[in-house]
This record gives sequence, structure tokens and C-alpha cells, in this order.
Amino acid sequence: MRTDIVIVGAGPAGIFTALEMLRKGSKKKIVIVEKGRSVENRRCPKHKTQKCVNCKPYCHITTGFSGAGAFSDGKLSLSYEVGGDLPQLIGEDLAQETIEYADKIYLEFGADEKIEGIGSGEAVKEIRKRAIKAGLKLVDCPIRHMGTEKAQGIYLAIEKYLLENGVEILFEYECETPIIERGECKGVRIRKADGSDEREILASHTVIATGRRGADWLEKTCEKYGVEHAASTVDIGVRVEVRNEIMETVNKALYESKLVGYPLPFKNKVRTFCQNPGGFVSQENYDDNLAVVNGHSYKELKTDNTNLSILCSHNFSYPFNQPIAYAKKIGELTNMLGEGRILVQRFGDILSGKRTWQEELTRSNIRPTLKDAVAGDITAAMPYRTMVNIINFINAVDLVVPGFAAAETLLYSPELKFYSNRIKMDADFNTNVKGLHCLGDSSGWTRGLMMASVMGVLMGRKLV
Repeated sequence: MRTDIVIVGAGPAGIFTALEMLRKGSKKKIVIVEKGRSVENRRCPKHKTQKCVNCKPYCHITTGFSGAGAFSDGKLSLSYEVGGDLPQLIGEDLAQETIEYADKIYLEFGADEKIEGIGSGEAVKEIRKRAIKAGLKLVDCPIRHMGTEKAQGIYLAIEKYLLENGVEILFEYECETPIIERGECKGVRIRKADGSDEREILASHTVIATGRRGADWLEKTCEKYGVEHAASTVDIGVRVEVRNEIMETVNKALYESKLVGYPLPFKNKVRTFCQNPGGFVSQENYDDNLAVVNGHSYKELKTDNTNLSILCSHNFSYPFNQPIAYAKKIGELTNMLGEGRILVQRFGDILSGKRTWQEELTRSNIRPTLKDAVAGDITAAMPYRTMVNIINFINAVDLVVPGFAAAETLLYSPELKFYSNRIKMDADFNTNVKGLHCLGDSSGWTRGLMMASVMGVLMGRKLV
């Protein structure tokens, strides 16, 4: 099979590459290879089964057209300061300009025109003042919230647009390997998820955009073929859940507050991420049956709780330089303690040195929104350095948001963010292998929907 452009992964980076090529009038043949299903055929059975059934051959929440974006909280960060390190590669001005361009595309396909986190000047000043006193930095970022259920409709509209305009999408095919000969990428070798078909796609340009789920695969691919890269960061942490009343002031003023600190004694970077007012804590499943925790926020359906993640960044260089493998081991150990499910523990129990029991959760003001989480002891699996950082950070956040460090505050584990080892590229996203480009979260340069979309837009322009 021959084509001009082959894109591996139909997440935001891959989608916006094809979308921008069409918008610029390109007549080049584009083929997208996606391991999962189309948006309309993605189904998570948990709302019927009331528990994760570990779908095979892949999790429908993390895999399929639009990647994890279709089942995420659907937040678009509208500032270049949020979403990874792409501005370091392309420049801050171009990053912000392209964010505004990509945002207009989302609006064209049905995103809500309302922008959260702006227009509350005095309230934000007060929050920032308390953050400074606590030794934290507040990053206030405008947010366009699509919502979990609305995001699926927006990406479905984009999917239909691509198909109607000649883009071929091969669903339920995974990329076995890029075809690299004498320093040049000639295309990819793919196979049907059920093993019923294998084929090669030859292309002038190959774009790898496999997202966080494909980070481990891309790391091994880079090692095998000599694609230049450097060890990147891995984030290990917890998903915190509190009552909406605790977060009310911050939710109204900022919608999603982003606090960053470097708590003593280790001074690792620790940050809040993915805040979901009235949201749900959720479970995602990665390869090798790894269950990780995440959070969703719908536009219409709301709960009494707010959840957000607290992530501690870890970097490794010598003699160990496999951050993804390190984080996976922590996740596997936590899963073992929870019999394959997410662990949850009250903050007060952590400080008291005891596990949490299920009956204790039923007596609390806050009820877990992840119903099948297992009450237990997350500290039995979490590394000491990470746990101390998280505890000290939570205590600092309590100075900004009184009640955040309450005894009944819930901590779910493991929350892991896999970022591929950062691929070395120039500003046109060329690797040292001719014809091979790496985009989005799998490239190690972006984190999140918007910045991955930005990278896709710029890649599409280069390919035109």
C-alpha cells in the first residue's frame, strides 16, 4: 500500500496534522493508522457492569479516534505556559498564535464558546497571595471546557470531516514497527488487532503520534533504530478528591487552578493537574493490565466532589535512565495491593500510619466517586521520596485552600503520566531519520489536548 503521508495514532496531534493539510488545500494522500475504534464505536461497559472489566485487546477509554481525549474532561488550555515544552522548540509567540488558531477550529466543530478561569481579578489576586505565602506558584490559565460527553461529539464531527474529505483511517490496526532502511523511514508495518491481517504502508513521510499510551513502544522503537532522544520526565502521584465546598472559591475564580511547588526536603517539582469541579474519578487501563487513575468532568452531569491530580516529577540519567519502566513498576505494585483495581486512602489515615477500611469511607462527608476503588494503604507501594513530597505539598495547598488537607480527603493511586523520552528534532519536527516525525505526547514535547493539537497544525503546514 502506498501513500504520501502515513500517520500512526488518531489522537489530537495526528488528527490536526491531517485536518490542517486539508484546510490548506493539500491533495496528498493521507492514511491514519489507529489501534482502537472510531469515536461512535467506542464503548466503556463500566456504566453497566459498575466495575472495570479490563477490556481486550485495549481499553476503550484510552484507545480509539481522538485517543484519551474523547473520554477525558475535555479541557483546552489556552496559554502557551501550560501543556509541555513545545514553546522551547518553536518559540513562545508561535506557540500562542497557533493555540489561538487551533482553538478556533475546535469552536468551528462545536466547542463551547465560554472560557473558564477569566474575569475574577480580585479573587485570583487573593488566591495568588495565599499561594506565595505557602511557597507555591499559581499558574492561572484560561480554559475552554468541552466536557467529557461534548468532547466525543466534537471529535466525531472532526472524524466525519476527515473521512468525507478523502483521509483514509484504518481502525483496529496497530503499528508493529516503522520501516527504516539506511537512515530513512520508508513507512510502517501494521497488523490488525485480532491478528487477521498484516500489511506494509509505504510513504514519503511517517508521522508517529501515539500519545501517552504509545510512549513505551516509541521508546523501544527509538532504541532499536537509533532515533536520537533523551531521557525525559515521568510523573508519579495521586488523584485527590474533596467536597466541592472546599474548592468553591478556586473553582469559581479559576475553574482549574494550577499550583506548582518544590517542597522540602527533596525539592522535586510537584504540581496540581486536571482539576474537575463536580467531576468523577475514573480508571484507565494500559497495556499489561496496568490500571491507573484519572478524572473526568462532564458539562451537565455533576457530583458533590472536586478531583485533581498531584504529580511529582522524577528524572533519571545515570546509571538508570528508564523512567517509564520505573513508574510502571510502582503502578504494578499498587495494582497488586488492590487486586488489579485502584487504591484509595484517607489523608488522615496516611498521617496516622494506618490503612483505610471500607466502612470508614461510608462514615465520611466525602463519598468516593470511583465506586469500585479498594480502600487500603497506598503508602505500601509509593516510594518514600514521592510520598513525602506529596504530603508536604498537600499541606502547602491547605494554606491556599483551607480544608484541602482534611483528614477525610481522599487519595487514589496510582496516577501516572508517561511521557516518551524526548525525541530530538528541529523546529520543523524532523528527526535524525529522514522522513520520520514524532508529535504530541509521544514525542515528549507536549502534555495535553491543546498543545498536541498545536503540534499537529504545524506539522500539517510543513507537510503541505
